[in-house]
Amino acid sequence: MRIFSGIQPTGRKHLGNYIGAIRQYVAGQDRGEAIYCIVDLHAITVAYEPAALRRSVYDTAAILLAAGLDPSRCIFFRQGDLTEHPELCWLLSSVTAYGELTRMTQFKEKSGQQRELVSAGLFFYPVLQVADVLAYRATEVPVGEDQRQHVELMRDVAERFNARFGDVLVAPEVRTPAVGARIMDLQFPDRKMSTTGGSPQGTVHVLDEPEVVIKKFRSAVTDSGSDVRRGPDKPGISNLIEILAAVREISPEEVEREFDGSGYGAFKQAVGDAVVDCLAPVRERYDPIRADERTIEGTLVEGAEKARAIASPTLAEVREAMGVGPVRPGG
Repeated sequence: MRIFSGIQPTGRKHLGNYIGAIRQYVAGQDRGEAIYCIVDLHAITVAYEPAALRRSVYDTAAILLAAGLDPSRCIFFRQGDLTEHPELCWLLSSVTAYGELTRMTQFKEKSGQQRELVSAGLFFYPVLQVADVLAYRATEVPVGEDQRQHVELMRDVAERFNARFGDVLVAPEVRTPAVGARIMDLQFPDRKMSTTGGSPQGTVHVLDEPEVVIKKFRSAVTDSGSDVRRGPDKPGISNLIEILAAVREISPEEVEREFDGSGYGAFKQAVGDAVVDCLAPVRERYDPIRADERTIEGTLVEGAEKARAIASPTLAEVREAMGVGPVRPGG
């Protein structure tokens, strides 16, 4: 099994990122050949500062390494180090339908937030995601629930390419956590937790100090009544149940049984305490790792070399199948 996933370079990773993606990355190292990249090319599709982007790449790398990514057990690299990704993106655009891109939920959300310029890159973002994964012939993509639509596009593009040009690419399967695939904002439980669009008090960051985390959970929006149970009429409590189940790695039903009759105050405190304990190892390891930028850079460069050894042959086969560029020796 080959696993691939990419993560946006922002050091302000939140609890939803950690549960929905980062913990899956770490676990994937024990399940197959794991390949992970920091997608700096995706980050330039919205307004950004170049110097801040470089810092954020190191911030994100440090968080992933602190969370348990081991470069000796996975391939970990920076997307922008490989020209294979954007080239394959362009080649695969020929088998990606315009209509498919117009239906992408994230494009609709992000384009609505852009005041000065909605870039063509933002529209094309999903095609680059397709190339990121198909370049490695990955069989599995661990993501949060909000990325499921993009993985379905990867499958459609791979199948369309193979039907037209021959069996070259692999259609990957999506993998989302059984619990915690979509963590919601603590203040607005009808929206997903988000670094850019979330509320300050409703977004728990991986590097938040323990007292900050506890305060955010104590002030989390709940619902009418006092029963700790899930339901369509209880989005706030349902979200907290999901969070506690995810960080403890138990079922939501077990959480409901444990806190039956306990009331919201005690329950919110318990969730906050559990999240603090879950994030503590990452927070403790982060600073020493982040301080050593030379080692981080070396790790990313070494990972890029390993990634190129896989992506380059795939790109060569795609070019050959499409009749693009010079004829390969023996082709």
